[in-house]
Amino acid sequence: MMTRLKYLLVVFSVLTVTGCEKNRWADFEAKLIQEYIDSLEDTVYVKYPSGLYYIELNGGTGPFPADNDTVYFKYKAAFIDYVQFDTNEPYTKPVEYVLGSYVGMSVKGVDEGLHYMRKGGTARLLTPSSLAYGFEGIWGIVAGYTPIIWTLELDSIKVHAGR
Repeated sequence: MMTRLKYLLVVFSVLTVTGCEKNRWADFEAKLIQEYIDSLEDTVYVKYPSGLYYIELNGGTGPFPADNDTVYFKYKAAFIDYVQFDTNEPYTKPVEYVLGSYVGMSVKGVDEGLHYMRKGGTARLLTPSSLAYGFEGIWGIVAGYTPIIWTLELDSIKVHAGR
């Protein structure tokens, strides 16, 4: 009985420390995002309830895409200091992605942001880690709790047949 109690106490202690550590990093990330937003002065991002920050750089035309529509887009991904770490621009074909499926893409913020765009439009997204790579990040590329800036260009939309 005493061994089981000691075990539970150790597990509780580890969970408490881990939770505190996550809160500390989440607070740091929130401060980093706010400092970035404040530094932009006249640039105004729209903040959505999910935590996504969105700004339209060039309006497109036509309907907004919806879940199950196939979108074709180009992207650049950078850290808050604008150091780019990923892009699909070297390729001739845009990314093909079915909205809302998360197949081939684990970035919820990009999926959400594409819903607010129209064909031919460009937008910039600021995704907190909860809408990007989370508290784990991508080993060797993106640290955990890292907000990401995405520049997206929506080339075209193939509307789902049932819509």
